[in-house]
Amino acid sequence: MNESVVSEISFAKYIRNAFELEEVDIKTYSPLTLAYIGDAIYDVIIRTLLVEKGNAPVQKLHKRASALVKASAQVEMFHAIKDELTEQEMGFYKRGRNAKSFTSAKNASITDYRMATGIEALVGFLYLTDQMPRIIELMKLGLSKAEEN
Repeated sequence: MNESVVSEISFAKYIRNAFELEEVDIKTYSPLTLAYIGDAIYDVIIRTLLVEKGNAPVQKLHKRASALVKASAQVEMFHAIKDELTEQEMGFYKRGRNAKSFTSAKNASITDYRMATGIEALVGFLYLTDQMPRIIELMKLGLSKAEEN
């Protein structure tokens, strides 16, 4: 399926239409709300990649997914894509990074946790504004650069 078709049938838009939800101005969402949905979308993309690469025991899939979605991996993703972000995208990343969360990751520094929250907020923003092809473009870039290292 080409990217123009994907953007015409975005998952977020499909859900909004199916449940007759009104569109909300993206600027009204808190950065942590954007990170909340962005975390789920990021996870679905990683899990889809792993499952599509072949059937494997669920424990192995979970271990591989955890390695790719943990805070330090998301920090690597940010460093790989930061030069490709638009000013608006960087703004949503920074809003997420700077948000004061009342939770923290078990196995990450505060800095890594905040940067990961920034990535998740960026993904949430892109998802809720029906920009799935852009999410995929950035994640492909980030994952390919991570494989090089």
